[in-house]
Amino acid sequence: MRRVPAWLLAALLVLPACAEPPTKELNQAQGALDTARAAGAEQYATAEYRNAAAALKAANDAVTQGDYRLALSNALDSRERAQNAARIAAESRARVRSEVERAMAEVAGLIAQANARVTAARKTKPPRRNLREAEQLLARVNDDVQKAGAAMQKEDYLAAQPALEGIKQRIGRVLYLLDQSGTSQSSRRQS
Repeated sequence: MRRVPAWLLAALLVLPACAEPPTKELNQAQGALDTARAAGAEQYATAEYRNAAAALKAANDAVTQGDYRLALSNALDSRERAQNAARIAAESRARVRSEVERAMAEVAGLIAQANARVTAARKTKPPRRNLREAEQLLARVNDDVQKAGAAMQKEDYLAAQPALEGIKQRIGRVLYLLDQSGTSQSSRRQS
């Protein structure tokens, strides 16, 4: 009996594996991509998610062209990228959520302080212009905080972030206007 060369034996073993589309791997890649999407990867790990989707498309294109080996390689690449996208999305989402919750807590304290100062200023009858401007600015701040709160209830932390940007500075402006009102009133009393 003659011995079969090792290269021929390897080729014979590989041939059946590449004779059919890698359906199992394509399904696994699609499942990983679906899981990544559910984890928010489209928003929180955009590049990784897009690369996973592109690799899956390339795998499906390779199947259409009959290149099952390339299809297998791309399907495995897609699955790995999708799993990374899901992990990164979960980490990014948790970080953004924490940042937004911390900012909301700080803003709530500053708004309470500004509301108390407005109430006190109304009693002392400061210059109307400053008080009116402070009240209007504070009303716009409250609107933006409500928008951020609504986004947080929907767990859309990326939408809440822009709504909170600059709010601390605007509350600082409210406090400054109220301080100016108090200063200008006390200087009028001294004259």
